[in-house]
Amino acid sequence: MKPSCPNFSSMSRVMCVSAAAGVLSSSVEQKIYVELNETVPCVRLLNATHQIGCQSSISGDTGVLHVLETESDLDWILSSGPHPPYMVIMETAFFNRSVMMRMKNSSRVAGVAVIVSKTGLADNFSPHTTCPNQNTGVYSASYGSDLANCNVTMWNPLGNGLSYEDFAFPVFALKDENQTQVIRKCYQDHNLRVNGSAPQYPLCAMQLFSHMHAATDTVTCMRRTDLQNRFSINPEVLCDPLSDFNVWTSTRPLNNSAKGHAANESVVIAATRLDGRSFFWEQAPSAEGTVSGIVTLLATIQALSPVTQEAPPPRNIFFSFFQGEAFDYIGSSKMVYDMERNDFVIDLNNVHSMLEIGQVGLRRGRSLWMHSDPVSRQNKSVDTEVSEEERKLSLFSHALSLDQPSVSQPLPPSSFQRFLRVRGIPGLVLADHNTSFNNRYYESLYDDAENLNVTYPPDLSPDEQLVYETDAAKSLAEVATLVARSLYIQAGGEKKNLNNITADPKIVSHTTSTNRHTHTHTHTDTQTHTVAAWFLHQHVSDCVRLLWFLGSGPPQFYIGLGPRIHGPVHSVTRFVQYILANLTGTVTNLTESQCQNPSEVNTENKDLFSYFWVSGPASVNNTGEPFCRSASVRLSKAVSPAFELLEYGSPNYSIIPQSRWKSIRARIFPMLTLGVGVAVLLLSLLVTYFISSKAELLFSSARETPATTY
Repeated sequence: MKPSCPNFSSMSRVMCVSAAAGVLSSSVEQKIYVELNETVPCVRLLNATHQIGCQSSISGDTGVLHVLETESDLDWILSSGPHPPYMVIMETAFFNRSVMMRMKNSSRVAGVAVIVSKTGLADNFSPHTTCPNQNTGVYSASYGSDLANCNVTMWNPLGNGLSYEDFAFPVFALKDENQTQVIRKCYQDHNLRVNGSAPQYPLCAMQLFSHMHAATDTVTCMRRTDLQNRFSINPEVLCDPLSDFNVWTSTRPLNNSAKGHAANESVVIAATRLDGRSFFWEQAPSAEGTVSGIVTLLATIQALSPVTQEAPPPRNIFFSFFQGEAFDYIGSSKMVYDMERNDFVIDLNNVHSMLEIGQVGLRRGRSLWMHSDPVSRQNKSVDTEVSEEERKLSLFSHALSLDQPSVSQPLPPSSFQRFLRVRGIPGLVLADHNTSFNNRYYESLYDDAENLNVTYPPDLSPDEQLVYETDAAKSLAEVATLVARSLYIQAGGEKKNLNNITADPKIVSHTTSTNRHTHTHTHTDTQTHTVAAWFLHQHVSDCVRLLWFLGSGPPQFYIGLGPRIHGPVHSVTRFVQYILANLTGTVTNLTESQCQNPSEVNTENKDLFSYFWVSGPASVNNTGEPFCRSASVRLSKAVSPAFELLEYGSPNYSIIPQSRWKSIRARIFPMLTLGVGVAVLLLSLLVTYFISSKAELLFSSARETPATTY
């Protein structure tokens, strides 16, 4: 049915024609363009001196598709191809610093799309630097100057620094295999060279949109944002600080409303990091870099929880999962900053010692390494306490080989360094490497479960894999048992209870399998609580079920932008919070209303406990009804103190914000010659003129039939 317009003014008729055209435009666009979903951009980050990452022009960047498969393809793109600029589709084998830097320095490249697969994967790939977090650790000109800047130990020698380059064109990752095949077919049908000759129009082209609002550096971006907030009616934020929350708990509850020094409290801190990163936005599987530590510490807490409740040691054990450590120690910096300002539940005087779990999933043989700080150990009392901590760890290393690096060896990148910047606290970092990382894919897309050697017999179904204890899981469980027993002794516990402290390998097995599988569920707090309750019934062996609710595919450990973008708490942070609540908490008889407002109940103490309303299966509490669980699990802000102090150029804290953007899109379409384009334009003008000149005839209303009376 043809659209019709009333017989109003010529302007109204023009508007009507435009509206009718708008109705049809979307269908025309769908016929021309193929939108690509499951794409992930490289985005722009800032620091004190410059910008890093990638972006497109404000209207998107367009280029002729060319698949990079051989060196001759690269020469065609950069020099001899007759249809620049090119949009380069590359396999994993070509995604390296050498190729990317050649493209960065060429005006013939409009953008890059990387096919995410393991086909042709190099033996190593780390887009991070060779010396991670070198400017915000403890070693500097004033503290262990000979150890600063990785002068003694290059921790990540495979790092190519690609994540710290600034690309003036968009770079996307293509994750959907089906759409990758669509792109390949479009290229083969239209752009493929025949006998070395150039293809003819129409050509297959790609357009990528990823224009970033932020530019220059952190100081500039935050100043512009502050000016917008002060003087603009509709302010536009240009960049946001990376932020989320740390998760912590303790074997004895700490009063969350009392800040500063906690009287009569001596605390042993056990910590690990909660985040990772890669070249692409929010893509951080971080199996060895992060997950191995998270899983080990969770299994440690599971092993300790029953014993510390029945026979609590004199010292409190404080477990902390630090968020944002991949970006210059955001979470640990914030906690130490709050301790210094008496704005945390304990202060640094309460800290007896510290044990951090680093990368522990790729042990060579049975070896683990106990790293300590040679500078602070020059103090006799610190050295004595560190030696005692090493001795206690060695007591329980029956299935493992514990070694110490040479005395001159500095600490590897670790949250512990942020504590040492303020005070000489005795402590160790437990890791699977002596000098450089064993992790060949540090901070990359490929640091996944396969990198941890999580493998299964080929005949197992996905459900059977969940209950299969892999060698990697057993290995991490051994580490967790070692850590749990040593922490208990370090806190002053009695040796007679040690046989009751053993980590369950199933918590490790199921969590690591999550990083291997892809599953889809809708994530809501209610659903997560439901699975958390079910998880409680199953003990810690099925925490993978909770991970399924984090979204589609394996969980990603990129810190993100906290409440401004992701809602109140990052999904991985929430996952750890719920797991800890179920491992360490108790079921109460509170109603839903009381659980949400426990301060109204005289028998409950909101200062000591958090309360979670859990919708669980009947097997949990034998009623089938939801129930309330209390636990001494807390969240604390993980945002760089530099943004609270408004010191955007601070040399002491992380100053990395992420740019904002309006649109992230990718699509392919047929590209015509200039002559055809001009012809289409002229034809469009001719049609428009014809419709305008015949508007009275085309859009006139039928004459009204004279009224007839009977």
